Amino acid sequence: MNFIENWFHNSIADGGLLLLLDPDRGSPSKLAGMAKDAVAAGIDAVLVGSSLLLGDSLESAVREIKSAIDAPVFLFPGDGNQVTAAADGILFLSLVSGRNPRWLIEEQVETAPRIRKLGLPALPTAYMLIESGRVTAVQFMSATVPIPRNKPEIAVAHAIAAEMLGLKAIFLEAGSGAEMSVPPEVVAGVRAVCDLPLIVGGGIRDIETAKAIIDAGADFIVIGTHFEETGDLSLLKEIAALVHRKK
Repeated sequence: MNFIENWFHNSIADGGLLLLLDPDRGSPSKLAGMAKDAVAAGIDAVLVGSSLLLGDSLESAVREIKSAIDAPVFLFPGDGNQVTAAADGILFLSLVSGRNPRWLIEEQVETAPRIRKLGLPALPTAYMLIESGRVTAVQFMSATVPIPRNKPEIAVAHAIAAEMLGLKAIFLEAGSGAEMSVPPEVVAGVRAVCDLPLIVGGGIRDIETAKAIIDAGADFIVIGTHFEETGDLSLLKEIAALVHRKK
């Protein structure tokens, strides 16, 4: 296993809370300050990326965040341009819930040689978009239809296929700024058939939602938009305590 694979597998026992930061939503120094505060509140790692990146501050943001915290910084790319060797690793995503070949394999083929050349450790990740009550940025940009939130069996089938294809993690995503989070029934269904690290993000704004997702079997919770907009460190502390005692 490479560094990022080891980190996720070794963190399963204790659970993990991840902070997602968008490089377009602040200067590198501001993002580094947010990451530093979040790590002090219990965040275990930082993800950096966006569905649509308009600026050119990705690398500088990753470097400043890394210099500010004693925790790994991983890329969560919206496309193949969001790659830098400054990170500790990359979630190498395949949007398995969609039927758009660009996000299933085309973008990956174009980007993989660059990732290999940079020596950037990659975690092959099955990315599954779940209906969230509104059209999110990732849904619009990927031109894919989310899995219906009331059809956990569809998510289950995709998770089984992803594991059989050799992917190393599952990411259930409601989307940035989602109206509703991934339903616990979907999380529990995927957990029942898959032993891969299970990451869940999107629409998590309160402790009750986080608890329901953790109780359903999520190994990792991702907080992004809510913290970027509110700076709510108390919520991070509460969720971190829940995640870290889940076992």
